[in-house]
Amino acid sequence: MIRTLKFSLSLLFLISLASTAFAADWTQWGRTAARNMLAKERGLPASFEPGKFKAGSDTVDTATTKNVRWVVKLGSQSYGNATVANGRIFVGTNNATPRIKGVAGDRGVVMAFAEKTGDFLWQLAAPKLGAGKVNDWEFLGICSSPAIDGDRAYVVTNRGEVLSLDVKGMANGNQGPYKEEAKYRAVAGQPNPSLGDHDADIIWRFDMRAELSVFPHNISSSSVLIVGDLLYVNTSNGVDWSHKNIPSPTAPSLVVLNKNTGEIVGEEASDISKRLLHGNWASPTYGKVKGTPMVLFGAGDGWVYAFNPKPEMNEQGFEALKELWRFDANPPHYRQKDGRNIRYTRFDGPSEIIASPVIVGNRVYALIGQDPEHGPGLGALSCIDATKRGDSSSSGLVWRFEGIGRSISTPVVDGKLIFAADLNGKIYCLDAGSGKLHWTHDTDGRIWSSPMVADGKLYIGNEDGVLTVLAAKKKLKVLHQAEFPTPIYSSVIAANKALYVATQTHLYRIEEMGQK
Repeated sequence: MIRTLKFSLSLLFLISLASTAFAADWTQWGRTAARNMLAKERGLPASFEPGKFKAGSDTVDTATTKNVRWVVKLGSQSYGNATVANGRIFVGTNNATPRIKGVAGDRGVVMAFAEKTGDFLWQLAAPKLGAGKVNDWEFLGICSSPAIDGDRAYVVTNRGEVLSLDVKGMANGNQGPYKEEAKYRAVAGQPNPSLGDHDADIIWRFDMRAELSVFPHNISSSSVLIVGDLLYVNTSNGVDWSHKNIPSPTAPSLVVLNKNTGEIVGEEASDISKRLLHGNWASPTYGKVKGTPMVLFGAGDGWVYAFNPKPEMNEQGFEALKELWRFDANPPHYRQKDGRNIRYTRFDGPSEIIASPVIVGNRVYALIGQDPEHGPGLGALSCIDATKRGDSSSSGLVWRFEGIGRSISTPVVDGKLIFAADLNGKIYCLDAGSGKLHWTHDTDGRIWSSPMVADGKLYIGNEDGVLTVLAAKKKLKVLHQAEFPTPIYSSVIAANKALYVATQTHLYRIEEMGQK
């Protein structure tokens, strides 16, 4: 738990989201802290072709592509959504395509490329925990989106760590107080070449497993939320191999760090970990409601929590996040039937929240879902009045749509419309004010990624590698379907007049090729 701070939070806490990034960059998961994947780009292509692999290889034949500026090879599995800032693009993957000679084997990787050319710049290669599927599932790589703030990138690794990285890597020298990059990269029994310009430069490191006794389930996955000088991080605390026991029920599910030093300065004190259904993987959200700032957290117990962003001393003498309200995103009949609790993982049972809550104005939109390994089940999309306080499960419910399946996708709100996807592969368009369903489109493949809207178009990929482009309108219109060679689990992003699509194995920059 957190002891008395050695410095004043009032000096650290700035409720501004200042950034030196270009206006059209995509610097964090969800584009902004509100996590609403609505980009301002114009002139994006409605049609494109990703091309075919050359015979006997995994190299894309550029002669078979259309509107593809460049393609680069990632690992063999890529779940970490790309981010773009100041001429660089960052993406999480694994080490199946080693970029540094001698740094081999299964690792969690963040790769950095030049935005315009796709040239490889540097990579972070984090060793595995060695605990297998329980804490650090083999070959999943790094599943978190790097959050970029000026010359720093913040990422949660497969090891349950929060790292601050220099966006330039080692090319400008070893910056910051952390000087053990070579030791960090080392794997017992493997060669460990000297550090070079293509290695990551770690500024500071915070190990959530060692410092907080958290027990990540399967993988650590949370994209860091930056608010002023503070970082908000989901710890990924969860159940053990039995899927029933919670090894660390008193460990926090959400923590606050000083972005400059990595020192912990606060944590949630709502006892979320005691009520976990499976795991914690949602990335926190930030917004203001009638002038009141709040950090929103979709938790592993199936509730949405709103916290005052500034930690303060509680009755137990710890620096904690004060809870403003909480909302059960599960309809009551998903929790209980005939007075008895419905078992978790049942088709009609309760779910946790894996998608990020989205805040638009005074309303928050949240989807429930489960680990895709659990299969399909009943989902729900809730619209929440964020002005309420306390347990607002009833008073804060504006509307709820139960016609959707379990989802791990973050919804997107575009004016009067909201678009959401479920694991079954369907996309839904609803009225954001009333929850009325306008249309449904089936992509015929399971969806892990989130819909992104830009230039009047909705882009989303599925497990079969099909990227669907729809008109972001009240009336359904399919504009294009492109078949990529490998599955798409990451979300499409738009930055600086280009689309970025990360498949399991490749990263594509897509744009109207007539543009310069």
